[in-house]
Amino acid sequence: MSGPSLKKQDAHSSIHEAALNEAKELRSLFYKCLKDGEKEKALQVAEIVIEHWESRTLKHAESEEEGLYKELVEENADLNHLVIKLTRDHDLMRRMVEQMKELLIKNEMDERMIALLDSLIIVDSIHNEDEMNKLLASNE
Repeated sequence: MSGPSLKKQDAHSSIHEAALNEAKELRSLFYKCLKDGEKEKALQVAEIVIEHWESRTLKHAESEEEGLYKELVEENADLNHLVIKLTRDHDLMRRMVEQMKELLIKNEMDERMIALLDSLIIVDSIHNEDEMNKLLASNE
C-alpha cells in the first residue's frame, strides 16, 4: 500500500520537485569541479550524486512501483499502459545510475558523467510531467 501523499498530486509533485532541484544543483557542482580541474573533489561529488539518485529518486520510484502504481491499476485497468511507460522510465534511470557507478569505479570522471546526469534530469523531468498530468490527474 502506498502512502497517502503519493496519491495527492500536490504533495507528490513537491517530492519530485525537491529531488530534481537537488539533482540539478549537484550536477552544476560536479560540472564546476570538472571545469576547474578539481578531480578529487569531482570524485567526491560524483559519489554524492550517485547516492542522491539512489536514495531519493530511485527509492521513490521503487515505492511507486510497489504501491502506488499497483493500486491505481487495480482501481483503473486503463492506466496499465501508462504505468508500463512510467516503470520503463525508472528502469532507464536505474541503468544510467549504474553507468555512472561504473565510471566512478574506473575513476573516469569526465564529460560522460555530465551527459548521464543531463540525461537523468531530462528523463526524470518528462517522467514527472507524465506522472502528474496523466497518472495522478486521472486519480483526482
